[in-house]
Amino acid sequence: MRRWIVRPATRPLRGAFRVPGDKSISHRAWILASLAEGTSHLRGMSPGDDVARTRGIMAALGVEIEDLDERVVRVVGRGLGGLCAPAHGTLDCGNAGTTMRLVAGVLAAQGFDTTLVGDASLTRRPMGRIARPLRARGASIEGAIDPVRRDETAPLVIRGLRQGRRLFASEESLAVASAQVKSCLLLSGLFADGETSVREPTLSRDHTERMLSAMGAPLRTMGPVSQLDPRGWDGVLAPLDLDVPGDASAAAFWVVAAHVVEGSRVQVRGVGINPTRTGFLEALRDQGGGAAVVPKGEAGGEPVGDLHVGVGPTGALRRGARVAGELTARCIDEIPALVAAAAVSPGESRFDDLAELRVKESDRVAALAAMLAAFGIAHAVTGDGLTVAGGRPRGGAVVETHGDHRIAMAAAVLALAAEGETTIDDVACVDTSDPGFAAILRGLGGDIEVRE
Repeated sequence: MRRWIVRPATRPLRGAFRVPGDKSISHRAWILASLAEGTSHLRGMSPGDDVARTRGIMAALGVEIEDLDERVVRVVGRGLGGLCAPAHGTLDCGNAGTTMRLVAGVLAAQGFDTTLVGDASLTRRPMGRIARPLRARGASIEGAIDPVRRDETAPLVIRGLRQGRRLFASEESLAVASAQVKSCLLLSGLFADGETSVREPTLSRDHTERMLSAMGAPLRTMGPVSQLDPRGWDGVLAPLDLDVPGDASAAAFWVVAAHVVEGSRVQVRGVGINPTRTGFLEALRDQGGGAAVVPKGEAGGEPVGDLHVGVGPTGALRRGARVAGELTARCIDEIPALVAAAAVSPGESRFDDLAELRVKESDRVAALAAMLAAFGIAHAVTGDGLTVAGGRPRGGAVVETHGDHRIAMAAAVLALAAEGETTIDDVACVDTSDPGFAAILRGLGGDIEVRE
């Protein structure tokens, strides 16, 4: 089992660098480029294993994919009606919940049978949230039943539609904002005979909507409502010519690291600054920190910028965080980084509306509470909320990641401010999103050792 040994920072973190391409955008680019008519060129795709699973599944469905060099990939789209049955009916999503949920929306409309499987972690994650609305629009999809949660989980068995049948129109109001569920339904709506309407309680990340609109899909958005109506549309998605911006979720850990280590000056270049993804900057700004954002234009319809930390008014945090409601939805994947910041911030921090974190790669609320306990940081869990009392993390902490990449990275950031060295177990999971994390930390001046 691979472990990290992280020692307290003895000097400020300094450096400028790029983070991997955005995971969320990369997943969607593989899928939509495969459904386009014509050849797409994708640059700077996420190198993580999760995104590689989506690429592999689209290739198994008959899509021609070629690496032109280290950064550029050519995808020959097959159009909405061109996917083929895989040679083996089972498609492995690994640990990637995004892969399973988004691909399910496409496969639900095909004329062949498939089964989506995943690793032990993914097999515990709830899939009824996509299976139920897909069945309501005429798909044949069945999951295994989790007797504890009383919900469907992988494997997902998807039966092909009979020849000539199409999915029905659909109108869904989601109880919890979820970009994955929304995207699954919108992707299935490309193949439907009527309108797909998805309403969220608050707006989740909108990468699917931006990409579909850029490719010519008949999509309208009005705040938290997305509507796709293919009636009268020619059914042609234009190919992509896309530079994937840096992953905002990966950048969040470095922004927090610069706040944790006094005197740090860090620049993260070419990061996606889509407002549905930058809630973590607002949360830090409310604490007296944050980052200076220098806009650098757009890439594939997504705003891009450089993040500067330790410049001008940014710097050490001065008060606790208050994150809830709409703000939680816009920084849901960055909550682990924000909890690390809260652990060393003066006063009390409060994080609410974290139900969605209960069903990630781990129960992140429980995993974060265990991480705080390992560092001796006072905290309390109440329902789907987490309260953190800032302090000095103690040394000698041993942190269990529960196979969750964001718990591993949050622990590494918090370890920089600890009184002694920290051991973080089972960090191979970080390869799913940011395989270069340890190397970047070392390059910034951090003391991190990798042990097999």
